[in-house]
Amino acid sequence: MEKIDEIDFMRYVRKLYIKRRIIYKATGIGIIIGIIIGFSLPKTYQVNISISPESGVTGASGLSGIASMFGLGNASTGFGEDALTFNMFPEIVKTNPFALEMLQIPIQTQKGDSIMLYDYLDTEKRPWWSYVMGAPGMLIGGIKSLFKDEQKDSIKTTIDPFRLTPEQSGKIGMLKSILKVETDKKSNITKVTVSLQDPLAAAIVADSAVHKLQEYITDYRTRKAKQDYDFQLSLCKQYKKEYFEAQQEYAKFSDANRNVILQTVTSEKDRLQKNLNMAEQIYSQSMAQLQVLRGKVQEAKPVFAVVEPATVPLNPASPKTMMIILALAFLTFLFESAWILFGKDIYHDFKNELKKKD
Repeated sequence: MEKIDEIDFMRYVRKLYIKRRIIYKATGIGIIIGIIIGFSLPKTYQVNISISPESGVTGASGLSGIASMFGLGNASTGFGEDALTFNMFPEIVKTNPFALEMLQIPIQTQKGDSIMLYDYLDTEKRPWWSYVMGAPGMLIGGIKSLFKDEQKDSIKTTIDPFRLTPEQSGKIGMLKSILKVETDKKSNITKVTVSLQDPLAAAIVADSAVHKLQEYITDYRTRKAKQDYDFQLSLCKQYKKEYFEAQQEYAKFSDANRNVILQTVTSEKDRLQKNLNMAEQIYSQSMAQLQVLRGKVQEAKPVFAVVEPATVPLNPASPKTMMIILALAFLTFLFESAWILFGKDIYHDFKNELKKKD
């Protein structure tokens, strides 16, 4: 059996050796195609930022501290009353409101140009075949534009998130394709990745995305605490006003009846004194509660540590030209070898079967 397998293997090798020139040509074509593709793809620079939430709870374990900070409640269940967990970071980035805010950030390019991200995305180059494939659509769009007055969208115009134009929707799609956010559940580290053709723009967009992500999460986590604080602050202002009014009323009555010794005056003075004491007590308690709520607002703010900050990349992350050339050379070699060894025979057998049926 081993001898038969060895004979078959040698037969395959001999067959490939005989057709080696065809294989060389096919591999050469693959290399040429790889070179064309590799040098046609625009250079893309990638910026990675890693952030991790810090726990300020003393005496708590890492996981329970993180769970407590993010409102996960009981760490054994993994869920709490708060809907926000660190797993939602990637989902926040995918939302249209977040994307629209990101599109409005000003950026700078390596050439020194200052431009909005919304407009910068139009300057991103594409490989030549994308223009060839998109030519029919561009032609149809050009014909349609002749029959209707259409203005080009700009970030300076008001964007209605409820009714986006095709161009605005396309820009949001482009942003989502260049901005990726992933969270590792085990290490609890969130990685923000931005890929753009300008290294400085990529670093600025990545840094802005992290800041806006932190703002979103901080606003979400502190929203309820801020509402409680604002409500208590309004009560404090009202109680302060009532306390001052009671104080003024008591002072005026005391000054007006300083040397008067009457039971009615004494009773009214006692009543005003009780009102003043009660107003002062309520005002003091409300101020104490206000300080507690102020502490809760600060406590609810999540703190993030930037493990890996944004840096302007020096070398492009893609395309991997050599990898593309080698991959296409290997694939063409593999396909041509498979065609020589098996493909031709299968094709001829199939063709002969069709002739017999005819």
